[in-house]
Amino acid sequence: MKTRQFNTDCEGPISLNDNAYELSKHFIRDGDRFFTRISKYDDILADILRRPGYKAGDTLKLILPFLKAYGATNKMIEGFSAQNIILVPGAESSLKYISNKMPTFMISTSYAPYINALCDLLGFERQHIYCTEFDIDRYEIESHEINRLKEIREEIDSLPELEFGIDVKTYDELPSLVRDALDRLDRLFWEEILSMKSGDMLRDVNPVGGIEKANAILHSLQVTGNNLEDVVYVGDSITDTDALNMVKRGGGLAVSFNGNGYAIREADIACISSHTLILSIIADLFSREGKTGVLEFADTWSLDSIQKHGIERTLVDQLSNISPGPFPVMEVITKDNRDMLTSESEAFRKTVRGRRIGSLG
Repeated sequence: MKTRQFNTDCEGPISLNDNAYELSKHFIRDGDRFFTRISKYDDILADILRRPGYKAGDTLKLILPFLKAYGATNKMIEGFSAQNIILVPGAESSLKYISNKMPTFMISTSYAPYINALCDLLGFERQHIYCTEFDIDRYEIESHEINRLKEIREEIDSLPELEFGIDVKTYDELPSLVRDALDRLDRLFWEEILSMKSGDMLRDVNPVGGIEKANAILHSLQVTGNNLEDVVYVGDSITDTDALNMVKRGGGLAVSFNGNGYAIREADIACISSHTLILSIIADLFSREGKTGVLEFADTWSLDSIQKHGIERTLVDQLSNISPGPFPVMEVITKDNRDMLTSESEAFRKTVRGRRIGSLG
């Protein structure tokens, strides 16, 4: 039987954390608001302006100078990350089950200290992970630069909210206040901060988001010898859109797990669940029947229909015993149900990850 492979994002499908948001909140003054503002800036640059050289997830390099200015070190980031891991229920058993079925890779925009701590906790193979590497200790910045970065943080916090309608597709369609704020952020990051010593972090660090996640999938195919049609990829956010789109177009299976509108837009299937067992079920069927089998299965998804598709009895029993909470949703995404699934998935996402993290792109 053909050996297919399972590739997944981390934060969302495996853990409930947003490590970069949590680090910002912990180390930077008013860091939760600050990170949310920079994340929205990231969404605009990546999805509306589609700025050359910029990709979804580059938020993780934009916040590094500020983490440095507020005193964060490698050791402090490692310690905080290791102590604050929150898994999606079932994640540990699902990863073990899926890894025994087929080669499994974790592709995450998250910082390496967090992913390494997560792998230690789960016993996951480090050679099968892709994540954002950095070394904040090697950048030395003087006191006047630290003070200026803190002033910039305050100015960013005072800028108008980057709010706009879901139908906005171009810069000119953005509200005028948002355009003004966007222009100011451009000058702060790409002129002033880039000219600082700490600006080297913007040049050196390459977050694994957007096209880099797609490239990571291609690299994993070199490891396994598989083709795109042999891949199931699970994601939940704007950083996963390139990976989801590439897998879907290549004949593989693109799955949104408690995803936001960005993920739903590019996926084949939407899963809405408080437990990862649904991913084990998808992996079991995908390993045997590929994309076609899973899509046909999703069309009749219910507890009564599962046994007809040869799903392993242990998974069926576990699904029957999961409580409390609603029965998981698994539905093929079409143009007719996309808006409905987006609304349901985003609402559920906020209940399981918290409103602030769940609202991030």
